[in-house]
Amino acid sequence: MKGEDVAGLLSLAGQTALVAGGSGGIGSATASLLARAGARVLSVDRPGLAAPPGVEGLACDLADAGAFEALFAAIRSRTDRLDLLVHAAGITRDAVLWKTSDEDWSNVLEVNLGSAFRLLRGATPLLRARGGAVVLISSINGERGKFGQSSYAASKAGMIGLARSAARELGRFGVRVNVVAPGLVRTAMTAALAQEHRDQAVAETVLGRAAEPEDVAHAVLFLCSDLARHVTGQVLRVDGGQLMA
Repeated sequence: MKGEDVAGLLSLAGQTALVAGGSGGIGSATASLLARAGARVLSVDRPGLAAPPGVEGLACDLADAGAFEALFAAIRSRTDRLDLLVHAAGITRDAVLWKTSDEDWSNVLEVNLGSAFRLLRGATPLLRARGGAVVLISSINGERGKFGQSSYAASKAGMIGLARSAARELGRFGVRVNVVAPGLVRTAMTAALAQEHRDQAVAETVLGRAAEPEDVAHAVLFLCSDLARHVTGQVLRVDGGQLMA
């Protein structure tokens, strides 16, 4: 690796990436950036949602545990390799603990955590063949908790435990598994929050602004690239200093 130029270290040329939630704010920015870095990118998202330009779309209801067999059959019909897996799918059903229904709890856990597990499990045979990188998009609220977000925080905390366990299990095959934990990011999901809550989150940062989806995508590219070839089992916060501990 000595003497290799920085552009070469960031290049994903010849690699194939699967991005879950590739039509959302963070997922779309990530899928587009990985494609610009040279990867062939497959985006998985709900039926009816379009993939970003230059990205191949696959439809799958990530809340349906029974849909993943067909999803991986579709993936294998398109490619015999998978080098990168990014999970950027997520939903919220915010409510205080005593007002959270079983249905809302289950939906959040299935989409945010259950689908990450099932995608990682299904992708493992392909990843083990050549080695590669996995990045799960968690949240600083999975580390600190958040009032009114017991289901969301639990799902995002679970992703950290899943990633660290997978990093231990897959490291011997040359597969790295890491987590990106954003703070407040300017997406359609956070735009639905009350202005006072968005203002409070920005006030918590030391950089004085919310993240853009591209800020998170840049961290994902780093973790997917050879610049991070000796990084695994880690949580990289992209939060402008919103949570420092």
